[in-house]
Amino acid sequence: MKMKNNSLVDEFILMGLTNSWELELFFFVIFFLAYTSILAGNCLIILIVTFDSHLHSTPMYFLLANLSFFDMTLSTVTVPKMIIDFFRERKTISLWGCMAQMFLAHLLGGGEMTLLIVMAVDRYVAICKPLHYAAIMNHRILVGSVLLSWTVGFVHTMSQMAFMVSLPFCGPNVIDDVFCDLPLVLKLACTDTYVLELLVIADSGLLSLISFILLLVSYIVILVTVKYRSSSGVSKALSTLTAHITVVTLFFGPVILIYACPVCSYSLDKVFSVFYSVITPLLNPIIYSLRNQEMKAAMIRLRSRHIGSNPVF
Repeated sequence: MKMKNNSLVDEFILMGLTNSWELELFFFVIFFLAYTSILAGNCLIILIVTFDSHLHSTPMYFLLANLSFFDMTLSTVTVPKMIIDFFRERKTISLWGCMAQMFLAHLLGGGEMTLLIVMAVDRYVAICKPLHYAAIMNHRILVGSVLLSWTVGFVHTMSQMAFMVSLPFCGPNVIDDVFCDLPLVLKLACTDTYVLELLVIADSGLLSLISFILLLVSYIVILVTVKYRSSSGVSKALSTLTAHITVVTLFFGPVILIYACPVCSYSLDKVFSVFYSVITPLLNPIIYSLRNQEMKAAMIRLRSRHIGSNPVF
């Protein structure tokens, strides 16, 4: 059936992770448990930050709650379909379902990338300019930063999807991955996509690489500044930044390998796709909650408050 964008293809076939029924059953259990944990962990962080007055008024935790929302939503764009597809012999997705998946993935990915940069700025101000922290990271700046993250994400995804939706797809229609992603879908277009591939590399790849390098440089600057002022404060600053560096590396690593060097990553696309859509959103709550004393204390306060308010029969 001919579509408005002149495509003869109205659906794509996803290869998935494996063709073995036993392995698909195993992956179903693993991914179902992982996705449940992603929802539970990130929802818990959002609830704790929302209802704990101390954390709610702290800039770092306000940003952390928004990061959890990005993680949870980004995972929801891809993982539920991956779970359902484990029970399907023919894993298909409609043309416009594929476009929607890519649009949302890059909207949320671009937004999370920007938010991680804002979180690095927050840590710099907190550690290097503690006396001015409250004045600089005020409520207006925080809300503006979150809105900026969504704006950057929208501009980022529109700059690529505006061209993608008009591409004709005439066949083949097989995507060797677990969900739709730009580099692989571009390869299936029955037209010259060389310029668009360069755009994807520049927009998603180089932007991610440059952001990652700038973030690492900012963390080094923070540590050098702290060491220059007080050598005893380095260990505390390093402890605080370890969680941020881990999250940044987990998020940017697979993205850079997929988009900055797509030719290098084709054989590992599935691994990287699973990593940033499942593993990173799963690990973020663990990294930020189990290693953070304030989050642990807030959990105890929230639990005590609710348990204490329940009547005893």
